[in-house]
Amino acid sequence: IEEDNPQRETHMEKLKYEPLFETKKGKGRILYRLFTTSLFCGIILIWIYRLCNIPNSGENGRYVWIGMLGAELWFSFYWFLTQSVRWNRIYRHAFRDRLLMRYENELPRVDVFVCTADPAIEPPIMVINTVLSVLAYNYPPEKLSVYLSDDAGSELTFYALLEASHFAKHWLPYCKKFNVEPRSPAAYFASLSISDQSDADFSKMKRLYEEMENKIDVVCKAGTVSDQAKIEYKGFSKWNSYSSKKNHAAILQILNDSRDEETKDVDGVRLPTLVYVAREKHPEHFHNFKAGAMNALVSLVPVAHRISEILNKPVDDFVDYNVQLRVSSEISNAPVILNVDCDMYSNNSNAIQDALCFFMDEERSREIAFVQFPQSFGNATKNEVYGSLRVIDEVEFHGADGYGGPLYTGTGCFHRRDTLYGREYSTEARIDLKRACPEKMEENVHELEESLERLASSTYDLNNTQWGNEIGLKYGCPVEDVLTGLTIKCKGWKSVYYRPKRDAFVGVTATTLDQILVQHKRWSEGDLMILFSKYSPVWYGLGKLNPGLVLGYLIYCLWSPNCWATLYYSIVPSLCLLKGISLFPQVFFCLFIITSS
Repeated sequence: IEEDNPQRETHMEKLKYEPLFETKKGKGRILYRLFTTSLFCGIILIWIYRLCNIPNSGENGRYVWIGMLGAELWFSFYWFLTQSVRWNRIYRHAFRDRLLMRYENELPRVDVFVCTADPAIEPPIMVINTVLSVLAYNYPPEKLSVYLSDDAGSELTFYALLEASHFAKHWLPYCKKFNVEPRSPAAYFASLSISDQSDADFSKMKRLYEEMENKIDVVCKAGTVSDQAKIEYKGFSKWNSYSSKKNHAAILQILNDSRDEETKDVDGVRLPTLVYVAREKHPEHFHNFKAGAMNALVSLVPVAHRISEILNKPVDDFVDYNVQLRVSSEISNAPVILNVDCDMYSNNSNAIQDALCFFMDEERSREIAFVQFPQSFGNATKNEVYGSLRVIDEVEFHGADGYGGPLYTGTGCFHRRDTLYGREYSTEARIDLKRACPEKMEENVHELEESLERLASSTYDLNNTQWGNEIGLKYGCPVEDVLTGLTIKCKGWKSVYYRPKRDAFVGVTATTLDQILVQHKRWSEGDLMILFSKYSPVWYGLGKLNPGLVLGYLIYCLWSPNCWATLYYSIVPSLCLLKGISLFPQVFFCLFIITSS
């Protein structure tokens, strides 16, 4: 053993200078390129056949034939777009052991934003399972802050979060003691077999969870919080009889403060900071949906000189920004932000460390703005008839990563906070993520809550600020996440797509036709709006983005127009078949089937 120690020390010393992540090219890329090239030659033969066999004027089926030619030209063009991201697939691997060896005591603070909007659609018990899963990350608790943004301002959701804050004192030590995965209580208990449920610690924890779940269910069924609960916790005084989902005052409650030495779990370990935020809503003011909720949480450093440094503009241009302090800046102001939807719990307790490997590598991290994890679903149907993102997650995003990074999809994404401020990439500027934890403020929690509620007012964005324009998530688009990611990359930044062996996040997806139609309508409408906006990847991204990435964005921007050719190709040939009009050549019938699928 003594002889091996010098070798081990030498090996450990080498690891300190090894990269924190590696990138590998996808297997079989050359064969795939040869295959697609030969397939394209077949497509050209189809065009030649169509052009050379157009029925003469007056012949039956002439205009139908021309329509088929137009549809096939469109399919060929759209097929070319999809191949652009499949030719350059790359795969990444993070080395958490090297990260901890190098920066274990210098890990940056992380803010986690969980967003919910309607307790009727997003049950509070589901919301707090997501919150508990991110509270239990394998990360120093004094450097972790979790914010729940409740856009409905529901006292039911707040009550559920209050109960979860008590349960977390038992759940977090249990997760660390037994290395629990996943750390969403509901998912964890459902994943175990009956033989695994005989342990005394397990039985106690499950009983505590069921007690909390029953309390929340009773309140949700009643539609209101009991008077006894309101007396026990004065935070409920923020709600009144006039409060509603679309009309309520700003509410901010700090349930756990990691800087407070008395905020500890049952084992005496400090708990992460936990904050409830409901921004003010008023019928007269447009609230900008999720983008407005996120911007109410994202902070801005309250110094004009700092803003000047971030946006590379004169100090005089930002005198109005001096007052722009948002909620999380006064509480934690972490340099790294994770945002997740309330229906997508953390399935991997090491996800933060994985993301930091891409942010903290000494040589290659300075140009990375955000790290996007894939969306996985636990309720997908057997054949994934609705809601499948398999092709996007397993193929297209890996290809986009080879050209500068995937789209920002709005959940499961780690951001550098400064990039959300509109900061342009510079090879000279370095963003220090290893800033010290904030000291405890002299004012008490209640005074801090009162002072911060004005930052979540419904008029804050309207007071001559650049929120939603140059700063924060972009306003005016149904897919504000895709638009925000596009503008960030047009400022010189890149993104990373990381798909670990164990899914980082697992959520729920649409399982019925009406749900998927509503979801796809919003996506297709928003992507088409981006195409014709001033931020279109065609003209706004030209010269700023890799040409392959521009083509990758066009796959989604042209998703909705693709329906016209699809409808024509699906309906018209069937009608012509009934009338005996031949539209397909017998020799190339199989090739037609391949290229039109």
